[in-house]
Amino acid sequence: MYESFYGLSAKPFQLRPDPHFFFGSKGHKRAMAYLEYGLSQGEGFIVITGEVGAGKTTLVRNLFNRLPSDQIVAAHIVNTHLDPDDTLRMVVSAFGLPYEGASKTDLLTRLEKFLCDVDHQGKRALLVIDEAQNLSARTVEELRMLSNFQTDDKSLLQTFLLGQPEFRATLHSPGMQQLRQRVIASYHLGPMDAQETRAYVEHRLTTVGWKGDPAFDDGAHDAIYAYSGGIPRKVNTLMDRVLLMGFLEEMHAFGEPDINTVVKDISEEFQVPDPVGTPAPDTLPGHLPEDDGDADYKTGLRTIDQRIGERRASSVEVLDERMMRLEKSIVSVLSILKKIVATPHGAVTHPMDNQE
Repeated sequence: MYESFYGLSAKPFQLRPDPHFFFGSKGHKRAMAYLEYGLSQGEGFIVITGEVGAGKTTLVRNLFNRLPSDQIVAAHIVNTHLDPDDTLRMVVSAFGLPYEGASKTDLLTRLEKFLCDVDHQGKRALLVIDEAQNLSARTVEELRMLSNFQTDDKSLLQTFLLGQPEFRATLHSPGMQQLRQRVIASYHLGPMDAQETRAYVEHRLTTVGWKGDPAFDDGAHDAIYAYSGGIPRKVNTLMDRVLLMGFLEEMHAFGEPDINTVVKDISEEFQVPDPVGTPAPDTLPGHLPEDDGDADYKTGLRTIDQRIGERRASSVEVLDERMMRLEKSIVSVLSILKKIVATPHGAVTHPMDNQE
């Protein structure tokens, strides 16, 4: 929708993780270094944690794009709300092996044979578990047991575990000592700072052909960081809405007030609506009657009611104004289309004919 308006080749702030947009902040570069270090070791567990939306899955996608397919056979598991047996089936399935109707013994036998075949081909097997915070302690222990598949001189399976910070609680629980001994590296991916957040926004825009339209001043970038806290997914959510508003209102420059307007809209959308049939403020239990005598209290309530009414009226006016602009744009487009349709085939239309 807004891509053509701003001359962009694609949506720059889509929520779906895409390695094409990978941005190497200090934290993301370090996390990638840990993953690459793990690959060079060829054994054990690598643990990467980070807040929701910090970019862990994008890290994985970027890693997979860089894996040498002639050296590493990789499997990626995202659905982790599973018991230990189902997790084993998921692992077997992720490596492309049959799993339906098989017993646990059969599954382990098939997996071991597959890992040995991979080793005989001069390759290594890598298992990446995303959303590891959803794994139970028993399931984590089942995954640890898979690391026991090995030859005399090497491990046949290496595992990367990526999850939210609460996974660390599982990792450091009393029964996880054996797993902790097999973790060769662990890193927590934190949010970007203000400077990196600005660079992240400009990087994603530039990736799809941004030439400075729209423009964002310093205040706009400050507001973007204030809302997102440097979390990539929150930046994407906000910026997608900002560009949509810019398209609808034909804006080519954004300042702090514009960003805050979108932030306010997003915040209001996630507010819990009032129940249908909520009584008016003066009928709520505990509201003082007119003859109570507490003038200050009653005045305060009237002031609150008045402010609520003013805010609602203001919101309606803003919405009405935006709808009028949108309607105006639609009418303009329809008018142009009608003129095009009415023009005889082969006739030359003067440019001024398409102007309102």
